[in-house]
Amino acid sequence: MSGLVLRELHSIEELEGVYRLFDDIWHPAPGGAPITVELMRALSHAGNYVAGAYQGDRLVGASVGFLASPAGQVLHSHVTGASAGRGIGFALKLHQRAWALERGLDRITWTYDPLIRRNAHFNLVKLGARPEEYLPSFYGLMGDAINNGDESDRMLAVWRLSEPRVLAAVRSEPHRPQIPPDAVTALTERDGRPVAGRTDARTVTVTVPPDIEALRRTDPDAARAWRHAVREVLGGLMEEGARVTGFHGRSCYLVERTA
Repeated sequence: MSGLVLRELHSIEELEGVYRLFDDIWHPAPGGAPITVELMRALSHAGNYVAGAYQGDRLVGASVGFLASPAGQVLHSHVTGASAGRGIGFALKLHQRAWALERGLDRITWTYDPLIRRNAHFNLVKLGARPEEYLPSFYGLMGDAINNGDESDRMLAVWRLSEPRVLAAVRSEPHRPQIPPDAVTALTERDGRPVAGRTDARTVTVTVPPDIEALRRTDPDAARAWRHAVREVLGGLMEEGARVTGFHGRSCYLVERTA
């Protein structure tokens, strides 16, 4: 992005700016901030990843991560927030990738809500990451303005930094898988509600709702139904050893069964 400057952050003043940015994005309940200034200060001082994206003097995105297991191989990206729809999140990920490679790391992991379509599209299509674990209610109930009391199921995304699909994504060549003709629908949508289907094929599709964040506000019962349906279908398939291979058409996961 023209005029965007990305750099590591260390000072209390810089980290207070990150705290305010995250507060503007999530509007957490009192005591529920995604990360504190003190913890960011400690992580930065200990050599972990704390970085911001600036346009002029204005902070427009930030990301905080820490070194993870196996030691010397993995950075876990704990929280990233950016102004939506402007390419800032992608720029932060590229900066994060360069930071990790400079330190000899070969992958970055993070968690995201599997029900949010734009996040699934960004992670799997634009970045070429692969979901490798379904984590039910990972953070418990979350009371911020985005999660609105929903159970915090998360998908663990793994970004293998030198994998061909990731190298292509870095060149702005998104990973856009096609649905094979013999695929079956494991979960779809009808009248705003989830409807379970078949899973007896090598490739199955799992649809997620168009806007789960709006649904949490307007129809909490439907939002809960989607949460439990995706947990049962997608989480169940992954627990059985199936692999998520992509996200198609900004609407559904592609899942490959091993048997």
